[in-house]
Amino acid sequence: MESLLQVRDLTIRYPGSEPSPAVDGVSFRIAVGETLGIMGESGCGKTSIALASLGLLCKDDAIVSGSIEFRGDNLLSMDESELREIRGTGISMIYQDPGIALSPVMRVGEQVAEVIRAHKKWSWGKCREESHSMLARVGLFPTERIYSAYAHQLSGGQLQRVVLAQALVCGPALLVADEPTASLDARSQANFIALLRELKKGSRMSLLLISHTPEIQASLADRLMVMKDGRIVEEGDFDRLYANPSHAYTKALLRGSRSVRVDGGREAEWIDEKQAAR
Repeated sequence: MESLLQVRDLTIRYPGSEPSPAVDGVSFRIAVGETLGIMGESGCGKTSIALASLGLLCKDDAIVSGSIEFRGDNLLSMDESELREIRGTGISMIYQDPGIALSPVMRVGEQVAEVIRAHKKWSWGKCREESHSMLARVGLFPTERIYSAYAHQLSGGQLQRVVLAQALVCGPALLVADEPTASLDARSQANFIALLRELKKGSRMSLLLISHTPEIQASLADRLMVMKDGRIVEEGDFDRLYANPSHAYTKALLRGSRSVRVDGGREAEWIDEKQAAR
């Protein structure tokens, strides 16, 4: 399969922190249209990889080596202006806390429209129109009311959908989702994962899904990469890895996670959910 993102020997150190690197010689690839899940306990290096993939680690705060190639170009050798061209149109990111991405003093629809205006030479009217369309695509109705709302007037699930609209509105090839459901209740989590799955259906968009929750990975991931202390301990096809993990750490992470909550609220074996998604 055609590679979209190729990471080679990525090492990330934070001066003044632990003597061992936060990410230690990690290599992986993501194919076009593929969902790669990264799973591991807090502090294993998952978020550092996500931030490095968008060039969001300040050189004064982190020492990054290796290479991160997006469509053949090394992101680590790009300057800020080149990275700004890629963020949003090539690679987008959604965080676990939508408050990080949304301003409290701007209407949320305008914040989606501003993303479009930053990348396309469109009139403000056309940007607004596309914002309305994107809000509808992520299931936010009535769009007129949502567009005009401020962040504090919306629920957590609605805010995360606004952030998703921001991330997708310019049609990125790769979406990085860092614990995207961590701030949501169980029902909102299930609905958001179902939405992500539906938006990816029939799309060539790739997804880097960072989550420590096996149930969420089961719903979306094609392949799984398990990390511990900055290193990959095991990786492979999700179905095979789930059925027969070889590393004790992977077994511990997956233990007791034989079922997932699906859209209707019932419990089902994860493999049934995977098959239904396909």
